[in-house]
Amino acid sequence: MNTHDKKLWLDIGNTRLKYWVTEADQIVEHAAELHLQSPADLLLGLIQHFKNLAITRVGISSVQDKKNNQRIEKILKLLEVPIHFAKVHYDYAGLKCGYDDPKQLGIDRWLQVLAVANQDEDLCVISCGTALTIDLTQGKQHLGGYIVPNLYLQRDSLIQNTKGIKIPDAAFNELSPGRNTIDAVHHGIFLGLLSTIQHVLQQSPRKLILTGGDAPLFAQFLAKYSPHVEADLLLKGLQIYIEYQAK
Repeated sequence: MNTHDKKLWLDIGNTRLKYWVTEADQIVEHAAELHLQSPADLLLGLIQHFKNLAITRVGISSVQDKKNNQRIEKILKLLEVPIHFAKVHYDYAGLKCGYDDPKQLGIDRWLQVLAVANQDEDLCVISCGTALTIDLTQGKQHLGGYIVPNLYLQRDSLIQNTKGIKIPDAAFNELSPGRNTIDAVHHGIFLGLLSTIQHVLQQSPRKLILTGGDAPLFAQFLAKYSPHVEADLLLKGLQIYIEYQAK
């Protein structure tokens, strides 16, 4: 396989479509867009751009249902190149899935764990995305994890049920007691999520890895655990997945 080929990597989440284009294992283009529950339509608008780039291979992580994935695949077939959807396996590249039914584990979480799991370390991998997901590993054994609503989901659900509170996009960067309703909401939600993470690490001490858009924010307040912030962790896992499949 020519490493100078241009490869397209897609991460199709619940709300966003992210893509990376790599050449010689370097990221040459990266974008993220809201897909408004219709990732296939968004992809259709990008397909000519990908054709112009002369993509030679596509790797996909998608949390969409079967019907949406079939539409996505149909559109990508217009590129006339090999297309690989990543799937969760019970055992893959030495990584063992901690779920009783591997199909129940989100592919995004599994690829993030695949990117970093190794025999010599026990890890806590946290993705600060639409949901805050926490996955634990012991060597190359995935132990399962936790899922909690992120900062914004919690805030939005609180606003919907609290009449008369208008909450602007204030920053989640304080833990002191709020002296007005807006601060009390923001500081309280952030404190709750940090407390959850700290409790997990106290009951099961291990190396902390953070990824996702809010990872730097969480890292500031979890400094005592010496967190490693990893950008594009899902991309790294997807690349490992496809490389292993090609062996």
